Amino acid sequence: MIRTIMVELSTIEAAAYRQKLRNGNSGIVIMRYDTDQPGIATVNRKSGEPDPSHNTNLEQFPLEAFKEVMELTYGMPYSRRGKVKLSGEREDASAQEETAEELATIDSAEYEAIVNAYTNRKGELSYELLNKDFIQFAKSSTVISDMVANHASEKEIRNHVVKVKLESLTGNRELTVAQTQRIIEMLDEVSPRHVFKELNDEIRKMLSRR
Repeated sequence: MIRTIMVELSTIEAAAYRQKLRNGNSGIVIMRYDTDQPGIATVNRKSGEPDPSHNTNLEQFPLEAFKEVMELTYGMPYSRRGKVKLSGEREDASAQEETAEELATIDSAEYEAIVNAYTNRKGELSYELLNKDFIQFAKSSTVISDMVANHASEKEIRNHVVKVKLESLTGNRELTVAQTQRIIEMLDEVSPRHVFKELNDEIRKMLSRR
């Protein structure tokens, strides 16, 4: 399954992780040490708050516990990891069966290269470092300068920056736009906002000065 590493909570005696859900959102799974039934919540993409499932007992799994999981897993990258059972609890029915494309993306050298290059000591993806590096490249690239001068779109410029940086990290010169986009989407799953927000802002500035 595609999920973050396990974290241990202080709010309640439990362990937890984030995972991908069938609806495309991030989900939180909390497993207490004293019960078989896990607590499940979806991360609301609009509010950024956890929405516990209707059958989750909020006395056993208080909202504060879900918020603690969000804080502890903030920025943690997804990876392919085994299913988890603490007390023989039932599997989360909302967890999706990963597609071949998702598994290929999470297992790709390009995704691994980004995670390795921009993960800090806490195990969090540093979006600040990632954006700073990509912006520096965009500003120094003559190809990007030509794209700006020729009125390329923000999306075209960003896709080129990301593709070239991925190629330089891995040495793979045959990445497709579709592969690049899937990697961006996977990174966005654990980002509180668009992973390349600062890069997009900088590209818009470059286009406004043309």
